Amino acid sequence: MARRRRKYVVPGAEEGMQAFKAEVMRREGYTVDPNRPDDVKYEVAEELGIPLQPDGNGDLTTESVGQVGGKIGGSMVREMVRLAEQQLAKKNQQVNE
Repeated sequence: MARRRRKYVVPGAEEGMQAFKAEVMRREGYTVDPNRPDDVKYEVAEELGIPLQPDGNGDLTTESVGQVGGKIGGSMVREMVRLAEQQLAKKNQQVNE
């Protein structure tokens, strides 16, 4: 099966999302190369005991691969929610002043 390549609707969003991923995962305690933030998935996989390899993972289950992506994506979503809550609180505070 060919590797899926996501396309962002907003030009420049990919770079921003990669930088966001790198920052979030760095805060989670992972070593992140800013030039290759996607490589953090190998460190996450190792932590979870999943033998993720750069050259092919056809023998891995969807569940195993999903655990890696879920840990990364879940961390990113939690941070996005935290940032949104922070912005709403700031907006509400400004309205009430």
